[in-house]
Amino acid sequence: MEVFLNGASPKASQKRQRMTTDQRREAILKAGLDIFAAEGFNAAKLDTVAQRAGVAKGTIYVHFKDKQDLFEQIILEAVSPIITRIESITDLPEVPTAVLLATVYQDFQTDILETEKKHIICLVLKEGANFPAIATFYHREVITKVTAVLNTVIERALNRGEALSSAVRNFPHLIIAPLILSLIWDDLFAEIDPLDVGALLEAHQKLLMPDSG
Repeated sequence: MEVFLNGASPKASQKRQRMTTDQRREAILKAGLDIFAAEGFNAAKLDTVAQRAGVAKGTIYVHFKDKQDLFEQIILEAVSPIITRIESITDLPEVPTAVLLATVYQDFQTDILETEKKHIICLVLKEGANFPAIATFYHREVITKVTAVLNTVIERALNRGEALSSAVRNFPHLIIAPLILSLIWDDLFAEIDPLDVGALLEAHQKLLMPDSG
């Protein structure tokens, strides 16, 4: 029976040595997503994350200040690509609002709802009230940026004279409301009452823009 210093086998040590700095960070983010999704923010332990990532626990602190910082960076990794894509589309003035909304909804389905990233967003929804700092971070880094983009979209639609529900003008939150519903439904009821998210988003878009075809 072999005994290894620090509880690490030669294979594990060799794996750590072969990983580049960027690869270690990505491995920690991936492991963190898995552990947070399975255990929740409060119960998750960095020791478990390190073990799943195949790195020493101290390596986590090279890349992240603490557990909360790791969680926040996982959030950014999950949602930043979608925010960036939406912002890039709004920079194209010729894109109709209906096309933009359809793109946003499709990206949400493929990049969030059909991936493990959905678990981290659900965790924010469920645990944000218990961890105000995380809720504040999510509002600052995600909600405010998304709202700013949506306001730009709405203003452009109005300037073009495109059909747009008057309710959306006052509450841009209505655009993302079905996305939150889809996440919650998938988390709670997917196995007993699956939701046709694509059809839901299509129907909702018609409510937002009834004359868009």
